Amino acid sequence: MQKFIDLLEAKLMPIANKISTQRHIKAIRDTFMTILPILFFGGMVAVLNANPATEETTNGFLLAWSAFDAKFAVQLSWLNLVTMGFLALYVCIGITYYLCVGYKMNVFAPILTSIAGFMMLAGDAISLGYGDAQVQVTYFDGKGILVAIVVAILTVELYRFLRNKNVGRIKLPDSVPGALTESFASLVPILIVLLADTILFFIFNTLGTTMAKWILAMLSPALEATDSLWFAMLVGFLLNFGWFFGVHDTVFSGFLSPIEYGNLANNAAAFAAGTALPNVFTVSFWAYFGIIGGLGNCLALGILCLLSKSKEFKTVGRLGIAPAFFGISEPITFGLPIMLNPILFIPSIVTSMVNCAVTFLLMSGGVIGRTYAMLSYNMPSIFGSFLSTGDFKAAVLIVVLILVDMAIYYPFFKAYERSTMKAEKAE
Repeated sequence: MQKFIDLLEAKLMPIANKISTQRHIKAIRDTFMTILPILFFGGMVAVLNANPATEETTNGFLLAWSAFDAKFAVQLSWLNLVTMGFLALYVCIGITYYLCVGYKMNVFAPILTSIAGFMMLAGDAISLGYGDAQVQVTYFDGKGILVAIVVAILTVELYRFLRNKNVGRIKLPDSVPGALTESFASLVPILIVLLADTILFFIFNTLGTTMAKWILAMLSPALEATDSLWFAMLVGFLLNFGWFFGVHDTVFSGFLSPIEYGNLANNAAAFAAGTALPNVFTVSFWAYFGIIGGLGNCLALGILCLLSKSKEFKTVGRLGIAPAFFGISEPITFGLPIMLNPILFIPSIVTSMVNCAVTFLLMSGGVIGRTYAMLSYNMPSIFGSFLSTGDFKAAVLIVVLILVDMAIYYPFFKAYERSTMKAEKAE
């Protein structure tokens, strides 16, 4: 087993490091990390707009909450739209920014160009009368993330190429202010990028669609496959498998974040519209149900440590249980350790796969509600599960999953405990 671990570590780490530092993937990852506060605010608005009162409700607080929602329905919907509903626009801006920073370029002009290009290719004009412009922004949310990524990357790469080749550069005297010099240097590259966006706009407009709508239609079978039981279990396996060897889950963020956040934004939009939530696998699904206590489901392991006869394990449990409650697994992961520990290899992976499978089946079967809000990665699962679904049964499920995780860990933990206690007695 140790030889197998050493072999994987030697082969896996270099690949993981290359992926995590790849410029475009890193920009996507950093973007989704940066926009979390906006999504948090949008999640709070969604929770505020999720009043559980029914016609039979007599509780004064719930009735007052219901009256507030009814009175400010338009305002709450607007707040939801400009946060969760504009997710793709923020992704486009973020990727453009981080790519420019990585290339050590001026960021302002490319960001403006990306915004213009995204609006051309994701927006759908309804009427453009003077003083009464109406544009459909349906694809500004999670459904438009793919076109946002494409526009941001192509804008920066094309703009950078043209600037490096000095295409259309106008030589100005040194006495001209720097801002004006930069503006003239960017003029032709920006015009060429916007011309490319315009050509794409006319092509898709002639076809009676938008680029965002077309991409989503073409990739819908693949996207539907990512919202499946097998994909959720695969994510549970891969991220915990990588973490066992020291590969942080952020390595996978460049691939997973557009899927997780896109599905969440679609659910948020459906929730705001009062329609059925279409997706199960979201970032909230993973954060609150898939990894209870962080990667490796360390909350269950922390409880076992507190109940252990080993002094070393008890100490790890006391130090790690509070962070694990808030979704921080590092104290237990490194203190026990889980990482590169052959005894805990299997349960650290199986727990997440089981959690994902059970939760996915219950959500897809309508037993518990699906997620439509993301509060924070460090929100305890017991609270995050309820607030992200509005379903108290979700919190009950978390308790059950913790007990299941403890049962999965138990035989492996006891074997590790016995070997550790022998070493403690020998000392």
